[in-house]
Amino acid sequence: MQSRQGGMTLIGFLFVLTAALFVAYIGMKLVPVYLNHFSVVSVLESMAEESGAANMSEGRIRDLLSRKFTTSYVKHIRPQDVQIVRGGGTRLVAAYEVRVSLIGNLDAVAKFQREQPL
Repeated sequence: MQSRQGGMTLIGFLFVLTAALFVAYIGMKLVPVYLNHFSVVSVLESMAEESGAANMSEGRIRDLLSRKFTTSYVKHIRPQDVQIVRGGGTRLVAAYEVRVSLIGNLDAVAKFQREQPL
């Protein structure tokens, strides 16, 4: 009786390795984008905790956003890109998209929108 070994061939292993490396590469490109968005959310939530933030002037709100974005190392959105909506309560609306180059002329686009009542 012959025993036959089963297992992965070298070509199969290289295919699995290539697929795993591709997923890791995509992750290395996209994870910082999502971490940056979590920083934006954190800044917006900290703005809501500021006392009297709903009654602040637009310039004061943008100044605070600028300072908080700088200390949180936010780089995909500027304070000027955040809309300040008044009426029925003051809200900060951050709607933006981030484009990351992947390979050659292929890009990944991530769209984010966060609305934070003050």
